[in-house]
Amino acid sequence: MGISVAPPVPTASSACSCSAPCRPSHHPVGSGFGSAAILCQSSRTKLCLISGSDGQSGLMGGLNSIAVSRVNQVVRGDHSGNRRLLTICGVTGITSDSASSLEKDIVDDGTKNVGVHVCGKPQKGRPLPFGPTAMNNGVNFSVHSSGASAISLCLYTEADLGKGVITKEVELNPQVNKTGDVWHIFLPEIAPNLLYGYRVDGKFSLEEGCCYDPKCVLVDPYAKAVISRGLYGMLGPGGNCWPQMAGMVPPLDEEEFDWEGDSPPRIKQKDLIIYEMHVRGFTRDPSSEVEHPGTYFGLVEKLPHLKELGVNCIELMPTHEFNELEYYAYNPVLQDHKMNFWGYSTINFFSPMTRYAASGTNNCGRDAIKEFKTLVREAHKLGMEVLMDVVFNHTAEGNEMGPTISFRGFDNRVYYMIAPKGEFYNYSGCGNTFNCNHPVVRRFIIDCLRYWVLEMHVDGFRFDLASILTRASSLWDRANVFGTSDGPEGDNVTTGTPLSEPPLVDMMSNDPVLRDVKLIAEAWDTGGLYQVGSFPHWGVWSEWNGQFRDTARSFIKGTDGLAGLFAQCLCGSPHLYQESGRKPWHSVNFVTAHDGFTLADLVSYNEKHNEANGENNNDGESHNASWNCGEEGDTNSLPVLRLRQRQMRNFMLALMVSQGVPMITMGDEYAHTKGGNNNSYCHDNTINYFQWDQKDTDAQGFYRFCRLLVNFRRQSDALCLGEFPTAEKLQWHGVLPNTPDWSETSRFVAFSLVDSQAKELYVAFNAGHLPTLVTLPERPGFKWFPLVDTSKGPPYDFLSDDVKYRTVVLAQTANFLNCNVYPMLSYSSILFLLVSENEF
Repeated sequence: MGISVAPPVPTASSACSCSAPCRPSHHPVGSGFGSAAILCQSSRTKLCLISGSDGQSGLMGGLNSIAVSRVNQVVRGDHSGNRRLLTICGVTGITSDSASSLEKDIVDDGTKNVGVHVCGKPQKGRPLPFGPTAMNNGVNFSVHSSGASAISLCLYTEADLGKGVITKEVELNPQVNKTGDVWHIFLPEIAPNLLYGYRVDGKFSLEEGCCYDPKCVLVDPYAKAVISRGLYGMLGPGGNCWPQMAGMVPPLDEEEFDWEGDSPPRIKQKDLIIYEMHVRGFTRDPSSEVEHPGTYFGLVEKLPHLKELGVNCIELMPTHEFNELEYYAYNPVLQDHKMNFWGYSTINFFSPMTRYAASGTNNCGRDAIKEFKTLVREAHKLGMEVLMDVVFNHTAEGNEMGPTISFRGFDNRVYYMIAPKGEFYNYSGCGNTFNCNHPVVRRFIIDCLRYWVLEMHVDGFRFDLASILTRASSLWDRANVFGTSDGPEGDNVTTGTPLSEPPLVDMMSNDPVLRDVKLIAEAWDTGGLYQVGSFPHWGVWSEWNGQFRDTARSFIKGTDGLAGLFAQCLCGSPHLYQESGRKPWHSVNFVTAHDGFTLADLVSYNEKHNEANGENNNDGESHNASWNCGEEGDTNSLPVLRLRQRQMRNFMLALMVSQGVPMITMGDEYAHTKGGNNNSYCHDNTINYFQWDQKDTDAQGFYRFCRLLVNFRRQSDALCLGEFPTAEKLQWHGVLPNTPDWSETSRFVAFSLVDSQAKELYVAFNAGHLPTLVTLPERPGFKWFPLVDTSKGPPYDFLSDDVKYRTVVLAQTANFLNCNVYPMLSYSSILFLLVSENEF
């Protein structure tokens, strides 16, 4: 997500509708939540269960328990008291009264097993663990709600869910089925393949932050799979973008997943090379030629590419359950429909995105869980770790105009930062802010992360807009949070105030399960809080180093005054991390990411070109530190094209020779272009699809260059130091040895670094517009081998052993190297190895 300096302003209080919240530049600017959503304007709630049929292909999309209009329309019944189907904004819905009136003891589960008993006599149940838990020939259900006056559990078969009909509804007795703020019930002898949700009743008062509404059948925050539509991009009946969702009831005799002896690679963080990627976008294009394009299985088929590239860690853009139809609207520019392609709008944090699974909603979503586990297992077999990009800063429910799906209906004041008059604080820029440091929410987040580590075997997490995790929760009270009022924060801290020791970050940092996994913070938010270098870390948190990105972009395109700061970035940014006791590998270095320009567009466009988004190019970041190398966009100018190729190689070299953890963005390895679109959140098309034919053709040799450079880094211990380099290993140079130029006008930075494998490395960047003759450091008995020169065309840009005519190329540079000098073109960089003088 991007960063904005605009201060957060609580949103105005009003009745809920299906209008979408505003979104920041790098997060989408949505035009609406789709055709329908749940209207939050009542005061009662219940819990509901739903069942799916084993082996079926998934839902065709069910109806919500209430249709919602963008205007104030009321669901009415006829004079007989019966509810009827309504059409609002072209969407047919069914009222909750008609849904709840159907309560059956014998159900049709959608298969041939007609007449299956739903469950035995309900029992008291246990308050913990939260969520549904199979035990003792039944399932225990437990959910938190501090303000509910009544709750019922709603069970569905998959067939009934598609019809918007509750199969069986079980009301919980607060005298029996409630412990503290936890509601619980045990259903013995429960039928297989059921789905479930809850109704929750209570006070409805937006000004008090209470949004209890019994018309809504809510998704349990602890559901392990969420079922609605079976296919990606498929609308529900009547064009419904928000059909009723329900959680998977765990089976009593679930088969154990075969991990085949899987164990985490446990790669040292200093040795990581991260590849940020999108599950669907990676293989959805026909050029991938995989059996299941756009799925977890499709990604598994293409893991060998990542192994060949040399990355050892994949960072998955959001794979928690979200609604890709959240921004569904016709886009007249491309004559298609806008989608929530990136997925930064979570519905449920425990469930993997079912529509990324080849099996869809088969087996009530359990097959999707197995597919995700298969992806992790197969990545581990190839020595690759799997990180998840998680979005605990906000949810898909938006502000008070958004849909009630889950958290809002259970405990709006607990799960969200609420202002005194019920407005939502908006530090996320997406309508709401998750109340991360509230005790209940902290527990929820910790439980969720533990689940993904212990059950799904993931190796770590990147936290989107992680600075929100450091902000004080609503109604902050130190005694409530810590058990004491003593401490620097005091008792009266304004909601959203950054905390020096945020309880959630403290818990994650010291949790016995999470302490050994990778924790990476995007250390800013859209409320203006910027914590790169100062994020509370307890020695375990790494950060997306936005300063590395900004400095590398500006220096390499020839901006004055940055030579010294660029050198700091090459060393792992000790000016940011050393004083607080952190190491180079706490810096995750990147030049590009999913939001913003691709690497190819960074050197091809001065301005963003987001017209394809249908928002008149008003969305997206306008300040990109990019340079088009002379002409904007597509061009036939050979000098411009050659310069762009040099610049892309310069960026990749800077990334790979810097201390810290490098991160490559999907597609950059073959120079993927989005045509200058730096905010492609809404495109389920070739703009965001990996083009495998382009990678395989590799017309400009850039993929070869990246592959060789990434693998070279992995073989060089000097580029993966565990400590910041000192004078014992590192020497700075200018165009003359040992004479670095840190002046305001300097555009040249060079250094040599001792390496146990290659003896010594010499790296130089000439970001000036003029060529220069560099004098290399004297090393008696040795000479410098020109491994990389970004000014040369492929394959001579990386002089590997298999390059044809390699000896001829070396002979052409021999006169220079024998004199210990080397000519560098403008906007070029080199990487030399120290070898014995008779080696070539």
